[in-house]
Amino acid sequence: MAPRHQRTLGRRKFLAALGGAAVAAPVVAAIAPHALADPARTSAAAGGLPLTIVNNSGSFADDSVHVYIVGNQDGRQVRVTPDGTLAPIAVSDNGPDGFTDYAIPLAGGGRTTLSLPYMSGRIYVSLGQKLKLRAVTDGNGNPALQYPAGWVSSDPNYPVLHDCAEFTYNASGMFCNTTMVDMFSVPLSIRLTGAQDQTTGTVRDGGRAAAFAAVRQAGEFAGLVVDDTRIIAPGHGLDAGLFPKDYFAPYIDEVWTTYAGKDLTVTTGAGTFTGRVRGGRLTFTGPAQVAFDKPSTRDVLFCDGALAAPNDGTTGPVAAVLGAGFNRSTLLSAAAQPVTDASAFYRTALTNHYAKAMHAATADGRAYGFAFDDVAGFASYIQDSAPTGITLTLTPF
Repeated sequence: MAPRHQRTLGRRKFLAALGGAAVAAPVVAAIAPHALADPARTSAAAGGLPLTIVNNSGSFADDSVHVYIVGNQDGRQVRVTPDGTLAPIAVSDNGPDGFTDYAIPLAGGGRTTLSLPYMSGRIYVSLGQKLKLRAVTDGNGNPALQYPAGWVSSDPNYPVLHDCAEFTYNASGMFCNTTMVDMFSVPLSIRLTGAQDQTTGTVRDGGRAAAFAAVRQAGEFAGLVVDDTRIIAPGHGLDAGLFPKDYFAPYIDEVWTTYAGKDLTVTTGAGTFTGRVRGGRLTFTGPAQVAFDKPSTRDVLFCDGALAAPNDGTTGPVAAVLGAGFNRSTLLSAAAQPVTDASAFYRTALTNHYAKAMHAATADGRAYGFAFDDVAGFASYIQDSAPTGITLTLTPF
């Protein structure tokens, strides 16, 4: 299966919609998360997939762990109830405090198994306190849910220890991942069984503490650490005034200067593109002509703006490779992209130290530290076209 940055929808589009919902405006994600099925695939996957939640945190009792399964099905906002059925989001679900209570408690023994229907969404876990999720009416008059935004200090869920995994489950199979694109807080691991037996996202022993320490020690990134609660991703930190808006500027300038004098090649599923900076734009020829304006630090961190990746099979994949090259700081060390040797990533002082720490924290070195971390296969993502079960485990802190 092609990497997701070569498929029809990217994770970044979901995050853009979800991010707007998560602040305060009554706008919610209306499309699936990035763990999307390849439309060319068919499979024997059926509805009612067993989903097991396991509390191996070692730090929180079962009765202080709250689970939420929310997302989309057939264009409507839905949730999974504690008895494992699917229910629509309803404004009438808001209680006297103005928030819903969609929490699913853990059963005794720390293992809870539900039946997961076809849907796309997120599995949130909160520890110690329940999440405050408000049902609202969106711009089209439909019920929708405001998601938590742990990177926004005014969000009602900012004080709550929480995190999530993302998934799409449909007739093509299960497509899922752990994610640190917005923030990192709770160590989570996904095991997916079916045609294969796969696990992703496992944080190594001591990995959470090591990640917090590494980011605290990384100069401009230190302000992204919120006590022992979470590390905010630098893109959100930039928007909150916690991270320099020009952090990547020297590296971006050097890339533009370097490739004004020599070729940069980018190989994608569509073929090899050859580019040079001409008239201030990095312009590629090859299977198609694509060009990019000089990006900002924010564009690099969000893989957006000048590095936006449309779902066209040409510009999008090249943008994804460039975004990965900037975040991993490989664009100057290799004129042929993408670099596939992880030992070459994050070698410069000016790099995405947050993403570096996320990868160092995981047992297999795979993580979702930025939106196109799946370039060359380094994301904490797994899929199965004939799934038989999925387990989300809260692993030791």
